[in-house]
Amino acid sequence: MIRRTKQKEAIVSVLKKKHQPMPIEEIHQMALKAVPSLGIATVYRTLKSLLEEGCIKIVELPGKPLHYEEAHKGHHHHFCCNTCHGVFELEKCPSGIHQLAPKGFQVTDHEIILYGTCADCTTS
Repeated sequence: MIRRTKQKEAIVSVLKKKHQPMPIEEIHQMALKAVPSLGIATVYRTLKSLLEEGCIKIVELPGKPLHYEEAHKGHHHHFCCNTCHGVFELEKCPSGIHQLAPKGFQVTDHEIILYGTCADCTTS
């Protein structure tokens, strides 16, 4: 049985509302608005529980802390802003990715991360 608490509901709400991968610290800060007494240890425990339930997944980005996002989104990639350090989802996956592998190699999975400046940082 999946236990629902106000802390867990606040964390799930943050992940649904934000629509992009988030580090634990940002999840904690946003969830504090709904549950002011929420401790960081509770966020860690809740994220572990949500991972075990298959509700969220980890996004690993080189040089960044682990990020978390909803698990139901399917295969997609990410864009990292060099200015604000935000992480954004890319909706499309380039076709022909398997052709990039050397001859005789078999691609079983891939991850693409684009780096640059997001729209908000470009206009400011």
